[in-house]
Amino acid sequence: MSVESILVDTLTFPIATGQEETRRDGMETIDAIRTLKTMYPTVQTTLGLSNVSFGLNPAARQVLNSVFLHECVEAGLDSAIVHASKILPMSRIPDEQRAVALDLVYDRRRYDENNVVSYDPLQRYLELFDGVEAKSSAETRAQELAALPLFERLERRIIDGERNGLEVDLDEALLDRPALEIVNDTLLSGMKTVGDLFASGEMQLPFVLQSAEVMKTAVAYLEPHMDKADESGKGTMVLATVKGDVHDIGKNLVDIILTNNGYNVVNIGIKQPISAILEAADQNSADAIGMSGLLVKSTVIMRENLEEMNARGIANRYPVLLGGAALTRAYVEQDLGDIYQGDVRYARDAFEGLRLMDSLMAIKRGEAGAVLPARRERRVQQVVKPKTTELVDMPARSDVARDVSIPKPPFWGSRVVRGVALSDYTPYLDERALFLGQWGLKASRGDGPSYAELAETEGLPRLRYWLDRIPTEAMIEPAVVYGYFPCYSEGDDLVVVWHEGPDEGKERVRFTFPRQRRDRHLCLSDFFCDQASGQLDVVAFHVVTMGQAASNATGKLFAADAYRDYLELHGLSVQLTEALAEFWHARIREELCLSAEDNPDMDALISKQGYRGSRYSFGYPACPDLEQQTEIVKLLDPARIGVELSEEFQLHPEQSTSAIIVHHPEAKYFNAT
Repeated sequence: MSVESILVDTLTFPIATGQEETRRDGMETIDAIRTLKTMYPTVQTTLGLSNVSFGLNPAARQVLNSVFLHECVEAGLDSAIVHASKILPMSRIPDEQRAVALDLVYDRRRYDENNVVSYDPLQRYLELFDGVEAKSSAETRAQELAALPLFERLERRIIDGERNGLEVDLDEALLDRPALEIVNDTLLSGMKTVGDLFASGEMQLPFVLQSAEVMKTAVAYLEPHMDKADESGKGTMVLATVKGDVHDIGKNLVDIILTNNGYNVVNIGIKQPISAILEAADQNSADAIGMSGLLVKSTVIMRENLEEMNARGIANRYPVLLGGAALTRAYVEQDLGDIYQGDVRYARDAFEGLRLMDSLMAIKRGEAGAVLPARRERRVQQVVKPKTTELVDMPARSDVARDVSIPKPPFWGSRVVRGVALSDYTPYLDERALFLGQWGLKASRGDGPSYAELAETEGLPRLRYWLDRIPTEAMIEPAVVYGYFPCYSEGDDLVVVWHEGPDEGKERVRFTFPRQRRDRHLCLSDFFCDQASGQLDVVAFHVVTMGQAASNATGKLFAADAYRDYLELHGLSVQLTEALAEFWHARIREELCLSAEDNPDMDALISKQGYRGSRYSFGYPACPDLEQQTEIVKLLDPARIGVELSEEFQLHPEQSTSAIIVHHPEAKYFNAT
């Protein structure tokens, strides 16, 4: 049996009995978990949690269980037997209750100079909870809301994302004020507070979207009570992802925030040429245009779009807001700002886009003092360029070892695999990248919850929810096409040859890779036998996808105004694609009989490339030329699993990725540019 298959119950005992022999039992359990995970990192641990608080009243048990669970997870606990609704986030436990609970867990009794106990955390803990009744956090919030005046309560519903009872409150509000006044003075005030909390780091993105869902529901409920003239909105933006770019999550978040702050957004989708963007702007009398893109190439497309708007003489008509991961403020507001004959600004996130739209519309209405934020000057930094080798002095090949055994593949050519079980590749899921990067569960500033607390109270429960829901509703269609091909290197090129037929041994496709002009002068071709050796090497390729079902499912959630679900499913489907790619890379290593060299610790396996060889994707530093994906398409024909290559050399659906798999033991990530 492998170590990973072992599940150890670390046990705990009641620590509030007052018996001397049980005082340190909670601490001993935590130490046992930490020691076990240090000695055997891949062994799984579990714990029946509630035994630690046996004998206390329900309110005291809830707090002690929550604090003890947090400490055990910090020590490395993998799972727990616990009633989730009886656990509180650390941020919602009063400071003194939390501090005394920790003192109780770690037996922090204090003694005077005569060695007499001067502070007993158990005694103080019992005093704190004497006569206190346990209430669920939902019950507590409901009571707090009910105690507020009506319009303050409606505003708080938006901030808290609390939908229960919303319609009743809106009906009561309509007896006192017109619908439009409720929207403008109360609901939008709540959304402004949400934006301020997000900007200050006190509210995370999933909760912002939860607030937006409640806002959308409230406005929809009030619409029948508004005149058509009331529904014109604060202004109109045409929004699009630029030509060749399939990424829409950032664009759609802007749509959500602007729409729920009173703006009319015409969202025309992904891969939009400038002609379509301008046609939509003209048809909808747009006040501004928003362009989004994730790819580095999209920054070039945006520049071309602005130049086209100059050429058409319409730059002064349309202010432009640009956003996307590849953009920088300096590039937009200096480089593009110098080119565009109208106003162009960088929006780092959806709320900055909202603030810019507010400024633009205030200027358009002629409000006194209304101006756009000044374009920011580029900060000039002295950069020491790395020493590079002159082209005439470049070596033909790096010092990569040549005497490496060539593994034997199980077959030549390509194969299709469908219906890969979700449980097979979820162990490869990067939860930190999911929670932080995709779901936005970032630590709050000040006294708010830490990342670890958010992961525990929000991330992991939501992840379990989605891993149950996804297969039930067939939200993904995981599939792989992969294969092994004979090859050799020729300078900076990798030449793949035919393995059978009349052209056996002849060139089939050719990849050209850049070579470093510094350090070891590495090039991907160096990791394969060269033509002069007379040997053929083996290279593997794969394309993996979550299928069109993933894009369809996220699209339905967005259309249904289920904003938080949309964000979470989109982010999870992207990370599941990466997890499937990691899993299939492991499968290829196993088929090449290389898996014995895998690091048994999953974190080290993934984050530190704890395996032989490497998996490289085009568009990244070792092989930055996306156009060479055309050669992978020729070899694997990924249309068989529903994946196509766009004119901009992007894989569709978005939740798809390709890779070249190299078996050479020295092959690790490097930057060739």
